Amino acid sequence: MTDLASERRYVAGATVNLREELRDISRSAHLLRNLVHRDLTIRYKRSVLGFFWTMLHPLLLMLILVMVFSSIFRFTVPRYDIYVLSALLPWNFYAQTTVGSMASLAWNGALMKRVRVPKSIFTLSTVLAGLINLALAYIPLLVIMLVRGTPIRAAFLFLPVSLLILAVFTYGVSLILTAFSVYFVDVREMYTVAMTALMYLTPVIYPIEILPERFRPFFALNPLVYFIDIVRAPVHSGVLPTTQSLLIATTLALAAAVIGWTIFRRLSRGFYPYL
Repeated sequence: MTDLASERRYVAGATVNLREELRDISRSAHLLRNLVHRDLTIRYKRSVLGFFWTMLHPLLLMLILVMVFSSIFRFTVPRYDIYVLSALLPWNFYAQTTVGSMASLAWNGALMKRVRVPKSIFTLSTVLAGLINLALAYIPLLVIMLVRGTPIRAAFLFLPVSLLILAVFTYGVSLILTAFSVYFVDVREMYTVAMTALMYLTPVIYPIEILPERFRPFFALNPLVYFIDIVRAPVHSGVLPTTQSLLIATTLALAAAVIGWTIFRRLSRGFYPYL
C-alpha cells in the first residue's frame, strides 16, 4: 500500500523534466493517438452530422458575420466572405483549443494517478485534435474559393507553416492555462468570457486599416493580430506573410512555448491533491 501511494505521488506530483517528458511522450505515442481519437469522436457523440459540424459550424458563423457586418459597416474588402473565413478558422482553433485544454487534466486525473504518463500529453492531444478539425474546416473554404473563382496561388502552400507557428503558440498558452486551471477552477470561466472581448480586439471580421491611427498601436499589443495575419495572407491575398509579421509571430510562438513549459513544469509539482 505504501509503495502504491508513493508511486501515485511520483506519477502526479513529481518535478517535470523536459528530456524525460519528451521521452515519455515518444514512448506513449499509442496513448497520444487514442487521446486524439477520443477528443475527435467525443465532441460530436450522438450528433447526426458528426464530423460535418467541423466544416458546417465555421461556415454558418461566417455567413452570419458577413450578412451583419458587411451590410452595417460597408467594408470595402474584396471577397469579404473569404476574408472573414480565412481568419475565423484559425481563431476558432485557438479559442476552442485553449478552452478545451483546461479540462484535459481534470478529465484524465484518474489515469494519471494509476499509471505513469507524461502530464503534458493531454494538452498536446487537445492541440493535435484541434489541428485535425482545423484541416477539415478548410475544405468548405477551398470550395468557396473555387466556386467564386478566387485564384489559389502558390503562396497557399505556405499555409501549413503559418498553422504550425500558430499551433506552437496555442500549445504554449494552453500549458499556462491548464496549469492554473488545476488550482483555480474559475480560470476557465473567466477566460471564456475574456475570449469574447478578445475576438473583437482581433481583426477577424474587420480590416485593421479601418481603425483610427491613434488606436492601432494598442491593437498591435494583441499577439493574435500577427497570427491571424500570417494565416490569412496566403489564403485571402495569395501572398506570403510579411517578414515583420512572420518574425513577430515566430518569436511569440517560441516565447509562449518556453514560458508555458516553464510555468507548467513548476506548477505541476502540486497537481496531485487537485486531481
